[in-house]
Amino acid sequence: MTAGVKTAKTPRTRGAEASVPATVLLAAGESRQWNLAEEVPVNLSYNGRPHVVMMATPEDLEDFAVGFSLSEGVLASAGLVRAVKAAPVEGGIMVDVTTAARADVARERQARSLEGRSGCGLCGMQRLDQVVRNVRPVRAGFRISAEAIARALAALPERQAMNRVNHSVHAAAWADPDGAILLVREDVGRHNALDKLIGAMARLNVASTDGFCVMTSRCSFELVQKCAAVGIPCLATVSAPTSLALDLARRAGMVLASASPDGVVLFDTV
Repeated sequence: MTAGVKTAKTPRTRGAEASVPATVLLAAGESRQWNLAEEVPVNLSYNGRPHVVMMATPEDLEDFAVGFSLSEGVLASAGLVRAVKAAPVEGGIMVDVTTAARADVARERQARSLEGRSGCGLCGMQRLDQVVRNVRPVRAGFRISAEAIARALAALPERQAMNRVNHSVHAAAWADPDGAILLVREDVGRHNALDKLIGAMARLNVASTDGFCVMTSRCSFELVQKCAAVGIPCLATVSAPTSLALDLARRAGMVLASASPDGVVLFDTV
């Protein structure tokens, strides 16, 4: 819980702007209204047992809870989720995941004791072996064209409803093999945006093997881990991957791509 925060934020579903108006002073001395992205503490728990506190945009939190559960290996499948309840509490939002009675909530990933900042995919990890996890192979033989990736990257800005208002959030989108964007989720944190997308796909029964993910961020290794955990065969980002991200993608057989001044770059991960 954040000290000094007295007003609880209400979680929302798609369509909300998730922005707070503020007055700014321009260089010429002119004042103007500016919309700021919301960022609040979100306490994620399983069957009433606290797991982690993340800083996130208070929208699509049900999707976030399901996606985080799958991408971080907390739950083996979305079918183990019986209900997700998000409710405002003093200082933030509580999101509780109720699981099936037989569900095995991974104990080694249950106690992330620190809060997770919006730009951090590792906060709360207590051991080095929790950071870089083994990645499982994704769909073998997946092929994607540079043209399809370029089409998705070009179309994504128009699908960012929240970013058009506040100009400061990341997006993660799901595209079909031709590059048509089918689903978009946004958040102040790139990891959160991806978790929201993964959760939305699971809740809508969208197969993770029949398309690719496109994101407005750089390609960090945590994003590769999350994609591989749910079988996404290709991740395209606006910036190039880190060396560790590329190494993990090779282990998983994932395709990585990024935008460049010369067009789309496809990295050798075979």
